Amino acid sequence: MSLPAGMNAGAVSPTDEGESPAITGFLHQPVMKEEVLVLFGLIEAPAPLVLDCTLGAGGHAEAILSRNASVRYVGIDADPEARERASARLAPFSERLEVLAGYFDDVLREYAEDTGRAKPDFILFDLGVSMHHYLDSGRGFSFANDEPLDMRFSPTAPESAYDLVNSRKEEELANLIFEFGEERYSRRIAKAICEARRRGAIRSSAVLADIVAGAVPAAYRHGRIHPATRTFQAIRIFVNDELDRERRALELAAELLAPSGIMVVISFHSLEDRIAKQLCREYGRNRGYQDIYKKPLEASGEERSANPASRSAKLRAIRAPLEAREPRPAGGRR
Repeated sequence: MSLPAGMNAGAVSPTDEGESPAITGFLHQPVMKEEVLVLFGLIEAPAPLVLDCTLGAGGHAEAILSRNASVRYVGIDADPEARERASARLAPFSERLEVLAGYFDDVLREYAEDTGRAKPDFILFDLGVSMHHYLDSGRGFSFANDEPLDMRFSPTAPESAYDLVNSRKEEELANLIFEFGEERYSRRIAKAICEARRRGAIRSSAVLADIVAGAVPAAYRHGRIHPATRTFQAIRIFVNDELDRERRALELAAELLAPSGIMVVISFHSLEDRIAKQLCREYGRNRGYQDIYKKPLEASGEERSANPASRSAKLRAIRAPLEAREPRPAGGRR
């Protein structure tokens, strides 16, 4: 199965799970699970607190909760369907699990301001988009299905993909498709979108994909990836404010770590990884943290063969100083 670029590699065919009551879904195979477990094994706290900022389908959560009977686990997700699926999968661990709703930067800010909260020993970010969003959400993440344009992880997000595509000026569309999708034909695509919407609102993912495909050169339409891949990525990133949220969340999380705690970030495209790289270097060079890997880890050859989407995964990690630090203001601009 061909997967869109930027997809979270911890997803597999829907036939691998079966059905649970009121939930039809996918058995999440968490990307780089073994590498995450190795890092978690470095935590010496007798009852470690894990903060999973991208709970998703609960794959990493299940692996860590199964590994250590004393671990306490807090998972964050903006998507109500993802929270429901994860809670069902992790039901055997419910006494040690807390699930928080919201975008991770917002929840982390609230977490940091709550003086009653313990500092986490292990923080995990598994960025990207799950198979569920592409194949089972009905929100227009995929150009392979004819679904309403939405692309919001949370229904509370103010602007949907439909709003963006049908209201933004041509120059704005071109700029965001170029910036967040690194799409070289962004201006041609933006022009085609604006011309199409004059004939009627663009309402579905399939219609948008056809517009994009018709705007690019023939050779580009038959390239390695679908011609709409980068445009869809750009719109999704913009709608969910993914990159700014990542910047804010990583800094908040790094400041939240307990002494000698570890933060792990798994990214799936260069824009995400660049932010993680910059933070790891800054905290490693100037703030007393250990930048654990000078170069990011990549999925093993075996994992890449079994799950082609994992080929783009990169893992970075930092470790907080052994002694408690004086906290600094974190979170950046809103």
